[in-house]
Amino acid sequence: MTISSNHYYYFATLTIVLLIVPSDAQLSSTFYDITCADALSTIRLNITRAVANEQRMAASLIRLHFLDCFVQGCDASILLEDESGERAAVQNANSVRGFEVVEAAKQAVEAICPGVVSCADVLAVAARDATVAAGGPSWIVNLGRRDSPLAATIDVAENDLPRGNDPLQTLITKFANKNLNQTHMVALSGAKTIGQARCVTFRDRIYNTQGLDPEFVRMRQSDCPQTGGDDNLAPLDEVTPTDFDNNYFRNLQRGRGLLESDQVLFSQQLTNSIAQEYINSADRFKLDFAAAMIRMGDIQPLTGANGLIRSTCASSNN
Repeated sequence: MTISSNHYYYFATLTIVLLIVPSDAQLSSTFYDITCADALSTIRLNITRAVANEQRMAASLIRLHFLDCFVQGCDASILLEDESGERAAVQNANSVRGFEVVEAAKQAVEAICPGVVSCADVLAVAARDATVAAGGPSWIVNLGRRDSPLAATIDVAENDLPRGNDPLQTLITKFANKNLNQTHMVALSGAKTIGQARCVTFRDRIYNTQGLDPEFVRMRQSDCPQTGGDDNLAPLDEVTPTDFDNNYFRNLQRGRGLLESDQVLFSQQLTNSIAQEYINSADRFKLDFAAAMIRMGDIQPLTGANGLIRSTCASSNN
């Protein structure tokens, strides 16, 4: 197979970036090399199979890792079944999913290495493997996270997590609070290229926002009536909804952002210029996405004696 010069540059640069991106939490990509050498291949097998069975699962697993890291750090707290915890936050309620896939991967690892690999690490690796299964980039996952014994509260989650109608400056601030800059924010938003949104999250936009593309509005209103159908789904990338590519940004350029928090990326010069760069180069987008996922995976992880390794991800009663 002949590799074009552009693609050669992308893969060479990606390799360099993945090797030099530091882990602020002193995590290590070789953390389980001795204690559970088959952990990563076992997780990959389970995640690849799950995405093959349901293509939507790739987006769900990436989002699950994002939601976990943005609230209380990357500690698998969102995986805990707690009716008063972060799962019930307005940004998560009735939409966050993929728990059973992570649990299955965790139990497959437990079968070969009991009590060694944390749920937080399983989730981080699952997000990477799901991205690859959808045609996206790979990256080196830093490992060694421990699990939290407690889920975050609803109040903490609702304060920290972005919302679908957040203005641009609010989004920038929420990402900056997690040590993520505007490039990280725009790149991570690009994961929505394989995502879907519930009718209830975009109904107000398609019925009450002026200046939207009429064809786009008609298409989305057919999925989302003015009353009822709250859980009806629509793709965030209407062109290639199951392919991890840069069409999400192309849709925004055409004014077809399904959520207000998507379209606002084109409302300010700096984020606009980043999105334009990703429109011009899918390779650049994938490179930046991989680097942003590494950076996100380092948000306040528990390490050593500061956390535990849950035997089941849904419960801390091990």
